[in-house]
Amino acid sequence: MLGAVGGRDLAVDLGTANTLIYVRGAGVVLDEPSVVAINVNTRRPVAVGVEAKRMIGRTPSHIQAVRPLKDGVIADFDVCEEMLRYFIQKVVGNRWGPRPRMVICVPSGITGVEQRAVRDAAEFAGAREAVVIEEPMAAALGAGLPIDEPVGSMVVDVGGGTTEVAIIALGGLVVARSLRIGGDALDRAVIEHARRDHGLALGERTAETVKVKMGSAQPLVEEFEAKIRGRDLVSGLPRTVVASTEEVREAMADTVASIIDAVSATLDEAPAELAGDIIERGMVLTGGGALLRGLAGRFERAIGVPVRQADDPLHTVVLGSGRFLEANRLTGLVGSGPA
Repeated sequence: MLGAVGGRDLAVDLGTANTLIYVRGAGVVLDEPSVVAINVNTRRPVAVGVEAKRMIGRTPSHIQAVRPLKDGVIADFDVCEEMLRYFIQKVVGNRWGPRPRMVICVPSGITGVEQRAVRDAAEFAGAREAVVIEEPMAAALGAGLPIDEPVGSMVVDVGGGTTEVAIIALGGLVVARSLRIGGDALDRAVIEHARRDHGLALGERTAETVKVKMGSAQPLVEEFEAKIRGRDLVSGLPRTVVASTEEVREAMADTVASIIDAVSATLDEAPAELAGDIIERGMVLTGGGALLRGLAGRFERAIGVPVRQADDPLHTVVLGSGRFLEANRLTGLVGSGPA
């Protein structure tokens, strides 16, 4: 248990890569990978979060490390419920008292059925009531944008499974686009490049490390090379290759271009007055993908508007959800009724 927070309401950023929990009055108290290690014989979890992520690619045949969310939506309902239950208990504990209410973030493009699945998973995991808020709205709140004013604010949230692009004014989404690619797609691009160009099989964790340490969206001041270890596809034996930051950037180029295209298309759909606001005020980049080197600069060059990175990109969405929770804004932005 992470402290005496029983009975307090929670805001949850249920992400494809990580789950973060904000407790009313206490701030962000949990940030763990959205991974569960399952015993395939009993279908019971043996590890959740950080401990489960360490097991990826290292488990015996009867244990499987899985991500219950894919592209921002629940792919395995039962495992997602178990994961949420574990995280809630870790935060709230097992003491008697009222069950917490939850505000939970969802991608703007998900269906009503998918929204219902998120609420049901939260309620089955122990929430007294679960309401949803769209991720772009939470990101805008977390970034401190003036979402209630009659001016356009634009946010681009690059998460693990989705990229959310939205223009917001007067408390609502005017134009929004949800792209089911994000940081995981960049990892897959690295894996495919290693397989195609080097005949090397990389694991998920290795690909993520390569992305973080060598990835970029535009040329670096000082390019460099590094060793990458994997399994030779022909011999099956471990092998090391030397890769450059230029080739890693090229491997991820198509994914980055897809995100830029989505941002451009969203801006093209905006009313002229709001588009003018964005050109003058710029856009805010949030999410773990915002940490990719040079991404803000690449956006500025391609789209022609100022771009700034949020102060805390990894926590922007959960902080926005927490601000929503602290203000008791449980109507309007949140759809808490039946899907």
